[in-house]
Amino acid sequence: MIIILIYMFLYMEKALIGAGCFWGIEKFFSEINGVIDTKVGYSGGNTVNPTYEDVCSGETNHAEVVLVTFDELIITYVDIINHFWTCHDSTQLNQQGPDIGTQYRSVIYFFNDEQKKISEDSRDLFQKKIKKLTATQIIFAMKFYLAEEYHQSFLKKRT
Repeated sequence: MIIILIYMFLYMEKALIGAGCFWGIEKFFSEINGVIDTKVGYSGGNTVNPTYEDVCSGETNHAEVVLVTFDELIITYVDIINHFWTCHDSTQLNQQGPDIGTQYRSVIYFFNDEQKKISEDSRDLFQKKIKKLTATQIIFAMKFYLAEEYHQSFLKKRT
């Protein structure tokens, strides 16, 4: 048990991202080799302990996000961010497809300077590749509020 805890402390990393409705993003990341866990929730806003209804009102400024826990011996933060660019249209401002509102914005919340640099460098390379600017925000991680239980692994539960 102690060895497992030491391993988790040394090699488990987290990424916090928003890329539209959190259901699809969670399913996408949960299927990537090296991703250990995903949790959906809310972050980036000004309301403490928001509910789904609060966030959907557009009044909280929270984004729907996914907290991705991954084993850095299998997949790196660089890889996670590279996957991020492929799972949504980062050029859309405050929406993804038919989902419109600030809660659906494209955002990378970084936990440290290394993640910030990786995210910014990755964004710059991606923008050169697509020859467009992204609407993606890259900002310091704020408090993560776990979404209601019925939202966790929502799409997996429905298949």
